[in-house]
Amino acid sequence: MIGLAKRGSLTPINRWPEYAGQTAVMSNSKSLAGLIGPTLLAVTSSETINLRIWEGAPATLVYLNGCLLFVAGLAILRAHNVWTWRWPVLITIVGWLALAAGLYRTFLPTALQGGSNLGTYALIGTLFIIGAILTAMSLRAR
Repeated sequence: MIGLAKRGSLTPINRWPEYAGQTAVMSNSKSLAGLIGPTLLAVTSSETINLRIWEGAPATLVYLNGCLLFVAGLAILRAHNVWTWRWPVLITIVGWLALAAGLYRTFLPTALQGGSNLGTYALIGTLFIIGAILTAMSLRAR
């Protein structure tokens, strides 16, 4: 909004400070981190324990999982496509990873879906750490 600096003056005043947009993004980031962080902690923990269930999963189940991942990734990116050198970028990265995994599982449901190997455990571990960071950041007072 534009106002007048003094009565009778034509100097505009910006009533919204420059950082107002950043505050809104940070609030959105904290809300999404509070949802995505604990979800990543729960899902990665359960996937580590139950990794063997994907060995014999039917293609229809893999396809359905891909659809859900795609929609989740797209929803995250539509709400939060923020590229910054601070922690909110982790939300955007999770969105892109979910979108890519969803496309892979949707278009290639009969392909090998990652078994009990170092790469799978590295990805699960990385997502667990991202989940822990997001959870911690969502609980910060500021």
